[in-house]
Amino acid sequence: MAGAIDSFLAMLAAERGAAANTLAAYRRDLEGAEEVIGDLETAARDDLARLTGAWADFAPSTVARKVSALRQFYGFCVDEGLRKDDPSAALPRPQARRPLPKILSHQEVERLFAKAENVAASERPAAVRMLALLELLYGSGLRATELVALPVRAVPRDAPLLTITGKGGQQRMVPVSRRAQVAIARWMAVRPDTDSPWLFPSRTGHISRIRLFQLVKELAARADCDPAKVSPHVLRHAFATHLLEGGADLRVLQTLLGHADIATTQIYTHVDSARLVALVNERHPLAAKDAGR
Repeated sequence: MAGAIDSFLAMLAAERGAAANTLAAYRRDLEGAEEVIGDLETAARDDLARLTGAWADFAPSTVARKVSALRQFYGFCVDEGLRKDDPSAALPRPQARRPLPKILSHQEVERLFAKAENVAASERPAAVRMLALLELLYGSGLRATELVALPVRAVPRDAPLLTITGKGGQQRMVPVSRRAQVAIARWMAVRPDTDSPWLFPSRTGHISRIRLFQLVKELAARADCDPAKVSPHVLRHAFATHLLEGGADLRVLQTLLGHADIATTQIYTHVDSARLVALVNERHPLAAKDAGR
């Protein structure tokens, strides 16, 4: 069975460019199902039906993810001739809705920056680094993984753009604001490890996603923001939401965020319905004709 799972994951990596974290999640889901029903490659529909009870305590979103992994696995098995039938129709069908991301107000973001700038005035390396990290999270909408793994060579010199390698190895260009350029320049002036290839080095390589998460939580607490509401991903969401509120085009936002499917951007960047109605009334071609009556 391990051979079939390994072959499936190799296909995901080669044909779809799946990232290491994605492959690890698929492996956990497939091997977890195998612990319940036995060999997945020879499992019958009745065996898969037992997963409904085994997953009863999981959130609908978790069940949906596990079901997706199994459906794709069995589709691969049929395509590769490992089995003649696809038993995945017996899997549970959770009715899951993707939850809207947590929201940060403009005022909360301002408090975070005010505290980060105040502390960075000391020019202590750790404080200056925190300001640079914050500017890139909120100012460029980077994922945590993308941010911590930025190489020094990615620092813009002439053009105010960063070349980011995102999910699946896909590259995109993201803008760097003047504020962020200043913050990065300040960081480069006090950055301790000049031999490291990483923009934000640590003793063993670059700072980890976990450490970035901790730093953002600590800053939130010091800025009188609820740490439960603040994370690197929430700051990325704030970047998207506030740009959309300012009139950014959804397709442009999709490119900036590195989303393969615009449906992801539509869920990730929500705006209130009143603003959408106002946008249609003000910008739609028929609105001008109606106003001229």
